[in-house]
Amino acid sequence: MIYNQAERTLETDRLRLRLFKPSDATAVSSFCNNYNIYKSTLTLPYPYPLECAADWIANIEQNFEQDKMYDFAITLKTDGQLVGAIGLSHHPSYRNGEMGYWIGEAHWGHGYGSEAARAVIEFAFTVKNYHKVYARHFASNPASGRVMQKCGMSYEGTLKDQVYKINAFEDMVYYGIVNPVA
Repeated sequence: MIYNQAERTLETDRLRLRLFKPSDATAVSSFCNNYNIYKSTLTLPYPYPLECAADWIANIEQNFEQDKMYDFAITLKTDGQLVGAIGLSHHPSYRNGEMGYWIGEAHWGHGYGSEAARAVIEFAFTVKNYHKVYARHFASNPASGRVMQKCGMSYEGTLKDQVYKINAFEDMVYYGIVNPVA
């Protein structure tokens, strides 16, 4: 992972993670206005109108500058195409943060989530000096758990019936990784 502090970008072999721009709102709305994305994410509303995307994007730069949250657009290095999003919360008193992500359904199965997650974990440890990064997923979405495993995260536990979503209770599965040099 290569971090460019001036541009606030992370680069991997195939991806460039950058801050979202207002011009991304249409693509974000299109990706997130998808029932399959909604049912596998904790906080995204459905339907997901353009206004939701625009409002979310409007706060990203300020949150980044204030070290509250680091949200990145996941784009392809070859052509700049937006394929998803990845974020990392910041809990300075605990030196940790939660990672969350979504990949547009048309881009599932290409390893973009795992590649972006590895970069964000490295960013957390080497640039932001986190002690730990953690993530969670619905038990009904094991593909998200595989992303976490591919990044070296370890299973930490399952909270039974933790969230009520789409007329049913969902188990939440937790993973974490500790900074190896901390």
